[in-house]
Amino acid sequence: DVRLVFAPEKAIASFGGDVDNFEYPRFNLDICFFRVYENGKPLESKHFLKWSANGPKEGEPVFVSGHPGTTQRLETYERLRFRRDAILPYTLTRLRNREANLMQFSAKSPTHAKWAQKDLYSTANARKAFSGQYQGLLDTSIMMTKKEQEAKLLGALQTMGKQDVAGATKFAIDEIANIQNKFRGFYREYMLLEVGDAFDSTLYKIARDLVRQRTELSKPNGERLREYRDSAKSSLELQLYSPAPIYPEVEIAKLATSLTFLAEQLGGEHPTTQKILQGKSPANRAAELVLGTKLSNVDERKAFAKLSITEMMQHQSDSMVNLVKLIDEQARDLRKQYEESVEEPERQCYSTIANAKFAVFGTNIAPDATFTLRLAFGKVGGYEVDGKKLNYCTTFQGVFDRNKENAGVEPFDLPARWIEGKSKLDLSTPFNFVSTADTIGGNSGSPVVNAAGEFVGINFDRNRHGLVRNFVYTDVQARHIAVHSNAIRESLSKLYDVKPLLEELGIR
Repeated sequence: DVRLVFAPEKAIASFGGDVDNFEYPRFNLDICFFRVYENGKPLESKHFLKWSANGPKEGEPVFVSGHPGTTQRLETYERLRFRRDAILPYTLTRLRNREANLMQFSAKSPTHAKWAQKDLYSTANARKAFSGQYQGLLDTSIMMTKKEQEAKLLGALQTMGKQDVAGATKFAIDEIANIQNKFRGFYREYMLLEVGDAFDSTLYKIARDLVRQRTELSKPNGERLREYRDSAKSSLELQLYSPAPIYPEVEIAKLATSLTFLAEQLGGEHPTTQKILQGKSPANRAAELVLGTKLSNVDERKAFAKLSITEMMQHQSDSMVNLVKLIDEQARDLRKQYEESVEEPERQCYSTIANAKFAVFGTNIAPDATFTLRLAFGKVGGYEVDGKKLNYCTTFQGVFDRNKENAGVEPFDLPARWIEGKSKLDLSTPFNFVSTADTIGGNSGSPVVNAAGEFVGINFDRNRHGLVRNFVYTDVQARHIAVHSNAIRESLSKLYDVKPLLEELGIR
């Protein structure tokens, strides 16, 4: 029983919007509070993070606990080259196309903008994140660092007399290069058909899960595709039977864009393009597919899920189901090719490299993030960009200055509460701060504590220099960004009527 207690207005929670996303200086009150209830009453917890009296200062150590997503720091130089020259350009082209389409769709009316808001936000966020990664991998020093790390690892193994391990590690590094050459030959088709980049539609995803689920459930659990195993059943059903509304206008717009992307990537005369479009334009084919399915209705999904394999294969009245059946064999073949010639061989090679690194460096380097709990640490501190020193923290004064500089136009508008309550605030109060702590995607919402274990902030972002940390750790300019605990105290106590919450948190 977990209930939302407090959340600020969107305009101050994400002040600066996409313009300031992954940038610094920042001015975001990106926080919310939940309360846990037990037997209908607020939980009495004996263990909690005490609120710091002063918050973090420059030069102080801080610690960030959380479940960071995935890093790829084991990736070799050749794998990063493939990521730089193939994966990221493909991904950025797809995201830019999607973002432009969603922006055009949103411009039609306030209702269209509301329908597309979530997709547009996530797309813009992803586009900026991958752009930062791409810029990082275009930096010769970053790539050379990776190459030097490989040479250092092999040299250290030789010095330690571990010639066999060195040989196996060198073979693994070379084999990963060979794997990339294989993957290059079918990468785009795999991403378009199996990953589903050609079919940007919630209805298509539902149709594929329904078709595949029926086939996969007839197999022993261990032989199924991983997303249809017993361990994933509850998660799959939650997605399949979600009553969340699906707007056909949005579905058509997104699907038309992704079908166009399919043709751009493979060519208009490619057999796969011809098979999917069936002689129609992407816009007309998308409309036909979306308007010809009943899967936006949850009851229809449940009825379809009860069909036998024979009944499912004979089912011809649903356009999305027919599309899935049209390309599923080809998509499955691409998946099998990926798993057998790329995923599994890479996993074995990286296991060899990881063991070699452990043999040389022991616990002096952290393993890749995998959404498991970890404690990152670093030092609060500013940095330089283009010869300009950026302070370790911003202030409330800064958010009002930025609002004025941009004439209060979105995304630099402020809630009326803030405009009217400006005189109540101590404008020198620290707002957001940065440190060298090693955070990654998935750390948003992680508490930041000081050496005494006191709460000093909430992590919510990285700067653009930190986006390359997925592949190589650096603390020269890379920083994580957090809301300063003093900013939370100041705004809650002077702008929001939440005195009971302040008392509960022990904030004075």
